Amino acid sequence: MKTHARVVVIGGGVVGVSTLYHLAKLGWTDVVLVERKELTSGSTWHAAGLLPLFNLSYSVGKMHQYSVGFYPTLEPETGLNVGFSNVSNIRLACTEDRLDEYLYYAGVARTIGVEVDMLTPDQVKEIWPLADMTGVIAAIRHPADGYIQPADLTQALARGARQLGAEINRNTTVIAITRRPNGEWLVSTDQGDIICEHVVSASGNFARKTGEMVGLDVPVIPVEHQYLVTEQHPAIMERKRAGLPEMGVLRESDASYYMREEAGGLLLGPYEVGAPICYPDGPSAESEYELFPEDLERLEPHIMAAIARVPAFGEVGIKRVYNGAIAYTPDGSPIVGPAAGLKNFWLNEGHSFGITAAGGAGWQLAHWIVDGEPTIDMMGVDPRRFGDYAGKGYLTAKNEEAYAKVFTVHYPDEEREGARGLRRTPCYDRMMAKGAVFGTVYGWERPNWFAPPGYQLSEEDLARPDVILSRNYPEPEGDAPVREQWSFRRSNYFGHVGAECRHVTEKAGLLDMSAFAKCEISGPGAEAWLDGLLTNAVPRKVGRVTLSYLLTARGGVRSEFTVYKQGPQRFYLVSAGAYEKHDHDYLKKAMPHDGSVSFERLTTAMGVLVLAGPKSREILARLTGTDLSTAAFPWLTGKTISVGIAEVEALRVNFVGELGWEIHHPIEMQNYIFDRLFEAGGDDLKPFGIRAMDSMRLEKGYKLIPRELSVEYSAFESGLSRFIGAKKTDYFGRDALLARREKGEGNSLVTLEVHDVTDADARGAEPIFAGDEMVGRATSGGYGWRTGKSLALAMVRPDLAVVGGELEIVILGERHRATVIEDSPFDPGNDRLRS
Repeated sequence: MKTHARVVVIGGGVVGVSTLYHLAKLGWTDVVLVERKELTSGSTWHAAGLLPLFNLSYSVGKMHQYSVGFYPTLEPETGLNVGFSNVSNIRLACTEDRLDEYLYYAGVARTIGVEVDMLTPDQVKEIWPLADMTGVIAAIRHPADGYIQPADLTQALARGARQLGAEINRNTTVIAITRRPNGEWLVSTDQGDIICEHVVSASGNFARKTGEMVGLDVPVIPVEHQYLVTEQHPAIMERKRAGLPEMGVLRESDASYYMREEAGGLLLGPYEVGAPICYPDGPSAESEYELFPEDLERLEPHIMAAIARVPAFGEVGIKRVYNGAIAYTPDGSPIVGPAAGLKNFWLNEGHSFGITAAGGAGWQLAHWIVDGEPTIDMMGVDPRRFGDYAGKGYLTAKNEEAYAKVFTVHYPDEEREGARGLRRTPCYDRMMAKGAVFGTVYGWERPNWFAPPGYQLSEEDLARPDVILSRNYPEPEGDAPVREQWSFRRSNYFGHVGAECRHVTEKAGLLDMSAFAKCEISGPGAEAWLDGLLTNAVPRKVGRVTLSYLLTARGGVRSEFTVYKQGPQRFYLVSAGAYEKHDHDYLKKAMPHDGSVSFERLTTAMGVLVLAGPKSREILARLTGTDLSTAAFPWLTGKTISVGIAEVEALRVNFVGELGWEIHHPIEMQNYIFDRLFEAGGDDLKPFGIRAMDSMRLEKGYKLIPRELSVEYSAFESGLSRFIGAKKTDYFGRDALLARREKGEGNSLVTLEVHDVTDADARGAEPIFAGDEMVGRATSGGYGWRTGKSLALAMVRPDLAVVGGELEIVILGERHRATVIEDSPFDPGNDRLRS
């Protein structure tokens, strides 16, 4: 075994071996993998081997797409057959909501280059003659999909890695990982020590134990997954004798199971409510090829549904039941990327669909390590999307929920019930009393919209089709009323959000944005350091506010910051609440080591209430002696003011495009400030939620990470020219950004007015067409209540980014005419902001 290596990969399942292979493929051949037992002896060995391309996450979808295309190339390279059966994959739709999900996904798939066919029930019957089509209204099919033999795939990857020069050590247990004074890692094993530059944790069910060695609380806990294999069925054997093709992988999503042929019989894999977590602290040291006792009772509804759909399944006996651990995260997507707070420590963990994702995850993580950046937007799987709030209790609730909801309709406005109420701002109860319907971001509860007093949905409203997965609303607590339904179309809250937008536009509204990520950067080198890091000029004058961006080395957009200069060499930075750990980790890792710059996290110390609307000045003026006139307190400035007896930082900025202030305050003063504002506002002030904010930000062309802003798009493609200091000669990513512009950009961000919309606005990820040619994809969409227009923001081919140009956008399978309009269709001159 080597004593020195550039990278040590811990874990010999398919994910770890794929990572090793791809590192070697990129030329880093001085790489070593250590596996405590035999390759594939963890979750890989009992995996069903499915290769589902279906995924609404861009990051996961791209990884799966790569894997399915890559795996067949291994046999010519290595001489080993990976057992890939390209039998296709069919997903049934038994409800209109499910069909909407498939129609939406078909657009997503088109934009990333995945082929999807829409099928009628009769067409499904031709492919799956053993299936009863009762209740099926449509289906989708991935012709490139199928299944693979996990052990064969892993061995082919291992041979490929060895042929490229990588080393694999089996029966080698990692017992400690320590950081040396020079920054290198020391990986101690029971077979000796390895000194290396990078460590990759791909240890599957052992992820938490591996993390503990370096002080990480890895947000992964496995869940038990069962699947059944039947005896041979005469009809399937007859098909084989006749030389007929396999019927493919069948997924009845509304009954939460998958089924495929297996050795002349059938394999059934349900995803049930009640599947428990396992290995919360990691498996035992002796664990190898481990299974749990079967529990068929909790699978009964899914088994009965499968028999009703495929009667042949009930006509043969069960040959074997597998019940094994599958790693899960709170949102069901894996964690792939750098660990927060640790240089050159990488995570490739939490793979609930590890066979499918392994190729793509190894591919992207290898690029991230070797090149310093992934080649695609990986925000959807970045390990830092979960904060320190995601402890063991939270993971238990959320991971079991994520498992149970694998097949639920993934509504764009869904707010799941698991582990809720964990992070509440002080004004939570006050917002609740005013009718708040809450959502969650980064563990925080925040109002999405406000229901009128007594508002609730009727039993008729809530009536659903008779399938296992049919609920399109949050499960209420106790006898609480249901006030919200989820949909891909305009739902019951649509008009209420409109009322909030109108009130903000005509009078004033208050929004709780305390979930913002907040920090203070200070010290004698603070200004120079920030100036060399961010795109926009750092405010030189105390009290000034700028919007600035942290780029990638390739000129893509990594993070967005509001920068407020509070004092000499003291800056207050605000960024997206959902990406607090991500943004703060990049800042802290980029800081100089000479002590000239200090970082202080302020997220939970400071609350934020946004007061916006034409009457916001007179409301705030009733509570402060500070001159709030435009001359004394212009747009993009901040001041320390008093609100009653509370001292706050008032920043004259907001994300809705109206006159207003963000009131940043010590969190313990929030309810006092909240009460004083509503007393001063009277009937002129009402609360509003995130959905109203999103409608109004679309009308202003304001951008979000990772939608309009992404590592894949340059800052110029995203329309950020005015936030890039023209006189700055140095900031991170500058040379690459300018080189991309010199070469010619591939995209341009536009605002589209979508015509003839009745009940379904764009959501983001819809394909854009010029004639029959796909020329771009939507990044966001919705209805603008102030403009009275259905809007979409979209990345399109630059030559088509001409105001007045005509394009088309596909929304839930329907083509709509879309006109390119000015970037800020509401108040383009910012007169209201500046008033």
